[in-house]
Amino acid sequence: MPDHDIEKIQPVEFDAANSPALTQAPTGGRSDHPSPWIWLGLGALAILALAVIFVLPTVVTEYELPLERRAEISAPASAPTRGAPANSENAVSPFNAAQLSIQRKEAQDVLADLLEAQAELAAMEVEAWAGAAYQAALAEAQAGDDAYLEQDFTGARDRYEAGLQGLQALQERVPVVLEQHLVDGEAGLQAGNSALAREKFSIALKLDPDNDRARIGFERSGSLDQVNAMLADAEGLRESGQLEAARDRYRDARNLDPENRAAREGYEATSRQLLENRFARIMSEGFNLLQNNQPEQAIEAFQRAAALGVNQDQAAAAIQQTQDAVALVEIERVRDRAVEAESAEEWQQVVDAYLQVLDIDPNLVFAQQGLDYAGKRLRLDQLLEAAIASPERFAEEDVYQQTLDIYYTGRGLESPGPRLQSQLDRLEGLLENSQIPVTVNFRSDNATRVTLLRQQELGTFEVTSLALKPGRYVAVGVRQGYRDVREEFLVGFGQTPETVVVQCEEEVVTTRGR
Repeated sequence: MPDHDIEKIQPVEFDAANSPALTQAPTGGRSDHPSPWIWLGLGALAILALAVIFVLPTVVTEYELPLERRAEISAPASAPTRGAPANSENAVSPFNAAQLSIQRKEAQDVLADLLEAQAELAAMEVEAWAGAAYQAALAEAQAGDDAYLEQDFTGARDRYEAGLQGLQALQERVPVVLEQHLVDGEAGLQAGNSALAREKFSIALKLDPDNDRARIGFERSGSLDQVNAMLADAEGLRESGQLEAARDRYRDARNLDPENRAAREGYEATSRQLLENRFARIMSEGFNLLQNNQPEQAIEAFQRAAALGVNQDQAAAAIQQTQDAVALVEIERVRDRAVEAESAEEWQQVVDAYLQVLDIDPNLVFAQQGLDYAGKRLRLDQLLEAAIASPERFAEEDVYQQTLDIYYTGRGLESPGPRLQSQLDRLEGLLENSQIPVTVNFRSDNATRVTLLRQQELGTFEVTSLALKPGRYVAVGVRQGYRDVREEFLVGFGQTPETVVVQCEEEVVTTRGR
């Protein structure tokens, strides 16, 4: 160990007589000499003190932490030779040596963080996006190395700290730089610049290997040149009117790069143009059919055009117009039929015709009014026919009055047709005849009691006669021990019987029980 690194140790006076440990009187029968354990402890302490004084400074000065031999520093020319007394100014005390060791450790700790940050940034290809700032931080680190070699550990630490801060500032910029490279890469894709896009996305992947935008963009940049060539072909085909071939080319480009907006929009535009062209052809076909008076076939054509999914409002308008035209034609046709049936006083047909018109358009006023009138005439026609078919019911007063009302209703109509006039004339005759009594002859056996229902009791007789209004009558005969008889007959209207015979002839045999 060099003598100039260690200060002279001055001898310490030691008075055994005055030491408390040696002069204290023993108690409890102890010996007057010191214990051997005390001597052993003092010896160990003395050896430890010598090690600290002589060995530790040698280790501190000869080695750097962690146990790296320090660089030799040439001694000044005026340094004393070995064996000469050391100058107190050149000597390093144990305390100073320990301070140097602490400063060295602090510098090394900062350097370790700096190297870690440098490795991380180097993996991110920092030179490509922050070369100047990165080199400036490394220059600070190099200055720290120079100070370290000069054993200016505090200066080295400060320079390392400055370099570390510069690298940390770059690390903090990574999210912003990443976003900018993603934006620039996407701009390169939009501009068709595959080299630029690939470069930007490649750096973005270095900054964030798990970034989906960077990964997808990098993959897209690999096929961009091929996609651009396909798009150029598609545009040429489109301009020359070869829409189907252009659409297929756009589709190939879209399949190669589904995210390419030009390929997607080109495919959609050409597909729509093809549909619109087909739509126009089908619509023209429909209008031609309409002009040729084939409205139903025209509607079918318009419906096929609407099913294409383009310009559906135009197809719907054409369908509606055609349906309106068809409906108008049908309405006029049915209306003519209704007028014809009305002239013939075929009121059921008139009602049916107006109902058909209202099925087509329930808001047509003429059909609503025509149906109301035709319905009333149909009811009147039915009542007149029923009355004419059953004149015998006129004998009942209420039936007679109802029939008169019907008759007068018919007479109240203006310009009655031939059918109505005929019905009213016939009914008038029947009504008049129904009020003229007709003589009816009756014959019985003078034993049967005869009753004319709802008219009068005739009693028993052999021959009698009554004046009755035309109508339907019922005569009932009753005789003790004989089965009752019932005779229905019609008076008037040319159906009056010559004689009405009412007599009980079937004897009833009574069986008595034993």
